[in-house]
Parts: sequence; C-alpha cells; structure tokens
Amino acid sequence: MMLLGGRPAEANSSEEGLLARGCIMQQKTKTSTSIVQGSRRVLICVCLMVLLSVAMIGICRGQTNVPDMQAGQSTKLDAAERQRVIEAAIANLKEHYPEHDVAQKIADALLAHEKSGDYGEITDSRAFAELLTRQMREVSQDMDLVVVYSQEVLRAGPPGPPPGAIERYREAMKQEDCTFEKVEVLQHNIGYLKLNSFPDPSICQATAAAAMARLNGADAIIFDLRDNGGGYPDMVSLIASYLFDHPEYMFNPRESPTVQSWTRSPVPGNRLADKPVYVLTSGRTWSGAEQFSYDLKMLKRATLVGETTRGGAHAGVFHRIDDYFGMGIMEVRAVNPFGKGDWEGIGVEPDVKVKAADALEAAEKLAESRLRRR
Repeated sequence: MMLLGGRPAEANSSEEGLLARGCIMQQKTKTSTSIVQGSRRVLICVCLMVLLSVAMIGICRGQTNVPDMQAGQSTKLDAAERQRVIEAAIANLKEHYPEHDVAQKIADALLAHEKSGDYGEITDSRAFAELLTRQMREVSQDMDLVVVYSQEVLRAGPPGPPPGAIERYREAMKQEDCTFEKVEVLQHNIGYLKLNSFPDPSICQATAAAAMARLNGADAIIFDLRDNGGGYPDMVSLIASYLFDHPEYMFNPRESPTVQSWTRSPVPGNRLADKPVYVLTSGRTWSGAEQFSYDLKMLKRATLVGETTRGGAHAGVFHRIDDYFGMGIMEVRAVNPFGKGDWEGIGVEPDVKVKAADALEAAEKLAESRLRRR
C-alpha cells in the first residue's frame, strides 16, 4: 500500500489532494474499513472508482470519508496524550495485526522506548507520529505500518461515499469509455487492447464485454497496461475469464480468497482461451494491473513485455485512535499459491525486458514469430 509503505505520516490538505496523489484514507472506529490505492494517471476517475468499492462490495480496495491530514503546523503534545497514543497503538496491533508474535515484539519495543524516556522531549504531534512509525517498522520490517497525525479532527462514525461520488464516477467512466482507450486488430490478426484502469464491472461490464467480443477472432492478443493504475479485482478476474477454458484462481494479496477470486471461465462463445497473450508493462503499471500481469505470468498464460512494474501489492486498514491520531495496519496475509512473496515494493518483472516505449513493437514481433510457427 503506497500510503502506508511509501508516504510520510502526514498527507495533502484536502480530499482532492489525496485523490490526485493516488491514495485515499478511510477512518476506523469499531468496524474495519480500509486504505486503498488509485491511479495517478486517471486521477479522479480511478480514485472515485476505488473510493466506491467499500460501499459496494466491502473489500479492502475501497475507501470513503477521507481524513483531512493537513501538512501545516502540528499541535503541542503532552505526556498524557503520548501515553494514550502508545497504548492505543499497542492495543490495535494486538487485536488486528496478522502475526501475533510480531505484534508483541512491536509492543515490547514501544514500551521499552517509553520506559527509557525516548518520548519525553517530543511535543510535536507530527514528529511523534513519524517516530512511532519508524520504530514499528524497524521491528517488523513491515512498510505498511504507519501512525498518522491529522491537524483537523478525524471524522467518526460509519463512513460513506462523499455526496455525488457515484454520479461523478459514472459520468467519468462515460467520458473515458470506462478507460478502454483503444481496441483494434493489428496486422497479422493480432488483437490490441489498451486499458488504463480496471473499472467497476457493475458499471463497465458491458464495455468490457464489447471490447473482448471485438477481439474474439484474433489469433493473438496484446493487453497494453503501460498506463494502467489498477482498480477493481472483479474486473481483473472478468477480463482474465476470456483467457481460460476453465475457472482459474486469480491471486490478490489484498484479500482472502472469495468466489470473485476465480475467473468466470469459460465465457460462452469466446475463442481466445487458447490464443497467445502478451501484456505490456511499465514503471507506471500499478496495483490491480500488476495483479493481472503477475497472475497471468505465474499461470504461464501470458508473456510480459516491457519494464518492471511499480510495485504496489498491499492495502491496509485505518484505525482511528482519537480525534487527531490514527494508524494503518495491513490485516490480511493472503496465501500466495505461487510462493511466499508478491510484488510489493519490487514490482513484477517482465519476461522480455525492453523500454516501455518499445514494448508494443517487441510484442508484435513476438506474436508474429509465434503465429508463423503454427
């Protein structure tokens, strides 16, 4: 998760600022809500797409009610509040962290720092949040752990989409053709689909089906994900459904397996299940686009061509500590059927490494060569 793993403890000064940065945070009271990644390229379009997913399907890809974490001057902190934040952080770790032994080690470390007086001179709230974040990560090596400070009061209560969010998202998808930028058949009957997000299938399923139907007669297919910042896991599975003649599990490190984790294969009338597949990647390929690329690579269903992807695999849950402090914890440790690791922080390596700008040409040559051998 980018906000948890690669962002400082404070955030931009507005909800739109967080959307534009590609991350939205949601508050945590007594019920689990989540932190999500969006797409920097399509900005509001994809971010609103992901924003709505909690309200629609309740998975850890969706977000609402963004805490407004100002980057201005932080407030003074006294000893009582420092202790309260530490105790709440430890309680959240023990209750929610997926590895209980690690949670205990983090708790012991924080208490040892407190006993040693390491927090006694800290009166700046933001500096305190940053210090706790560093100390937790030093023990756990978990870059998704974070304590955040908000200059303004964190909103409490059950979250929901901002007013008009659903309507804005629908309109954005209409304007962007659901981010299906280009669908065409190239020379040698090679299908080409440039997709810049994986949009909400409840809104964009018909567009996806029409795109895949247009390519149904192709002898090979190229998915261009070089500008794809991710989106809905359900759309990842939906598109992948056309590439198999049987249901196939699509590993998603952000959630435990559900019925939606499997492709809807076979798709009636589909003729692409046995056709060669190439996926174009770049350093901008992120999140759900990386899931699509990684799973097809590990299933030996596609050849990845281009650059190593950006490396965003994890999401977390935001827990409200009090009016001004909260913390993010990754609460899901999904079992990877392909091995222990995933692509968090390292990206997905392509099978054929070329510059992103040259990836389409390289993939076309690979496809042409393979088709000639048939």
